[in-house]
Amino acid sequence: MSASFAEECTELKKKYDGCFNNWYSEKFLKGLSMENECADEWSEYEACFKNALRQKGLMPMLEDAREDAPFEDGGRLKGDK
Repeated sequence: MSASFAEECTELKKKYDGCFNNWYSEKFLKGLSMENECADEWSEYEACFKNALRQKGLMPMLEDAREDAPFEDGGRLKGDK
């Protein structure tokens, strides 16, 4: 498992990665569970990561990139049907 882009989030990333890898290999691939059971771990890591992006001043750049390439809904452009 690799470190997070934001050092302060590395432990949360490891926690999520471990949860996801266990769920995927022990439940999903065996047909025992279709729903990712690691949503709480993901939410914690995502919040830390987004906070780090803001603190490093990268959030505006990310938002600009999303405006340039607004793929959001399953690979479809916003507003496409």
